[in-house]
Amino acid sequence: MTFASPTPEPVLDRQCEQRDAPGYLAAVLASASHRVVLFHRGKALLQGSGLGYFDPAELPEVLPAGTTSVFLGQVRPGQGHPLPDGTDLVLHVLPNDTENLDWVPGDSAFAGYRDAAQELHKGDAQVFIQAQAVANWHLSHTHCPRCGTPTEVEASGWVRGCAKDGSEHFPRTDPAVIVAIVGADGRILLANNFAWEENRYSTVAGFVEAGESAEDGAVREIAEEVGVHLHSLEYIGSQAWPFPRSLMLGFIGHTNDIDAAPDNVEVRAARWFGREELQQAVLSGEAAISHRQSIARTLIEEWYGGPILEPGDNA
Repeated sequence: MTFASPTPEPVLDRQCEQRDAPGYLAAVLASASHRVVLFHRGKALLQGSGLGYFDPAELPEVLPAGTTSVFLGQVRPGQGHPLPDGTDLVLHVLPNDTENLDWVPGDSAFAGYRDAAQELHKGDAQVFIQAQAVANWHLSHTHCPRCGTPTEVEASGWVRGCAKDGSEHFPRTDPAVIVAIVGADGRILLANNFAWEENRYSTVAGFVEAGESAEDGAVREIAEEVGVHLHSLEYIGSQAWPFPRSLMLGFIGHTNDIDAAPDNVEVRAARWFGREELQQAVLSGEAAISHRQSIARTLIEEWYGGPILEPGDNA
């Protein structure tokens, strides 16, 4: 099977060189043609089942004090995005303590990515993830890590600068590994996390530690969480993940082990599935697996050899 990334083409041109120019964001905001994505307390404002792209004329002339604005990019041609090609997108991150949202359009509602992902267009999903990652960074990096001075937003929202010591600080990305574990008999080992309902199963993931390669991290995480030793790894692909600002590096890992030992800290249970067994478990509701916008689902379907049907899908 040929690997198909959940977001194979970037929907936005981030204009990385241009956005550093003084006044670039101000010029975009002055244009009536730009559109706005709104975030509040880790949630995006949706319209219907899609990400909301708001006309600035629909919003208050003055946003709540402390709102952070970020230039997200320009819609690239040929991506099938609902906005016209070349449209500039700006993110407004509202302060967490904003209470008065009476101005929010009545046909919209705030939602987190996990709740919205199943219904999102792939372009919406990509913009949502980018926006949430940079929003999380701004909200948690308001002061200089060197001297504690409050930082100022620069470079159209992609740098925070310290006026006291002159240092610049950039959005961080945390590498994480995610692994579909395949046994010698071809079955897949999926895990159930204590944070989930008891019938939900997925791949095993964890952060790469300082000084550790992605491969070493994958072997360590699998051994720690489900007690299985991997003898080989195949890199499949990556996906940005906004919890809080991760880059998920996806592998299929191979083992000769038969018995799994959940750590009983993060992992409640681990279960081996054959291909038909997993498909039937999903259709019957006995097992739920990761949603289709996630790299976890991509890894599972890479092992399976094609799409796994959900209840309500047309066979």
